[in-house]
Amino acid sequence: MTRNIGNIERILRIVIGAALVLGFFVSSGTYSWLYLLGLIPLATGLIGWCPPYALLGINTCKTK
Repeated sequence: MTRNIGNIERILRIVIGAALVLGFFVSSGTYSWLYLLGLIPLATGLIGWCPPYALLGINTCKTK
């Protein structure tokens, strides 16, 4: 797995994913489990690799 997510996008994914997961613990409603979808951007941000990007050939990571 080579990185295909740039640094700025990684930070955004981690922040948004963490906010959504935090929303799960704060909210109490019928659809509060939807906040757990924040695990997806959180995980891809931490790993630096996005499977849909790999399938579509998208790479936002600057190569050195």
